Amino acid sequence: MKLSVLPPLCFSLLMFAGPLAAFDDDAFVRENGTALFQDDFNRHESTPDKEEIGNGWTTNSAWRAKGTKQASLEDGALHVTKAAVADHGVAIFHDVAFQDGAVRLRFKLDDGDDLGVDFVDRELKTVHAGHLCIAHVTLKNLALTDEKTGGMDLAIQEKRQAGDNSPEMLKLLKSKTAIFPLDLKAGEWHTLIVVVSGDVMRATIDTKPIGEFKSAGIAHPTKRMITLAVNKSAWVDDVKVWSLKCECEEKP
Repeated sequence: MKLSVLPPLCFSLLMFAGPLAAFDDDAFVRENGTALFQDDFNRHESTPDKEEIGNGWTTNSAWRAKGTKQASLEDGALHVTKAAVADHGVAIFHDVAFQDGAVRLRFKLDDGDDLGVDFVDRELKTVHAGHLCIAHVTLKNLALTDEKTGGMDLAIQEKRQAGDNSPEMLKLLKSKTAIFPLDLKAGEWHTLIVVVSGDVMRATIDTKPIGEFKSAGIAHPTKRMITLAVNKSAWVDDVKVWSLKCECEEKP
């Protein structure tokens, strides 16, 4: 099972989704956010053949890849590659809690690669593995998905497993993802910013606003973890996470 399930029917722009007007999210986050965590991966592993990211990161390699190393510190960056024996995409976890917040990182992909920035609350038992919402990027597109009220909802999964492929179910699943086209160059570093504010998630790549998506599950009150999700391979560097003041706090 892949970390990010994006059915073919989702590859269109959806209701409550749209391109963003020019807006400097990087400046906005730096000016209005509270820094919670950062990592430049500029360190070395003590044992080259053992997974040892450090700085609070953990992975699913022990139970999904039979302990095979899938994440390495190389040239001051994190290099993630799914092992041939793995039965699931690679997941790189870090605990960090906020309601509204932002993640900025640099990434590098080759043809066929992908990277997901997944927001998770494992204390929420109505969804698979606590998945709330995800920004998923390839060289060709960026997807913003509400997982909480979409494909990771256990009630929806149960219906799907029972064979529910009704037009109503397909319409519901389609409404939980927005896809925005990209034309990124392989083998080059890019900067991604993902902002979660209320029930809206938006993304910027290389200072260019890509799109935003509005959906109820995004407003889940506590994101307790971020997960870097990789189904093939990806490079990641300079991760930084901020909390942002919740808009609801400004209301009387």
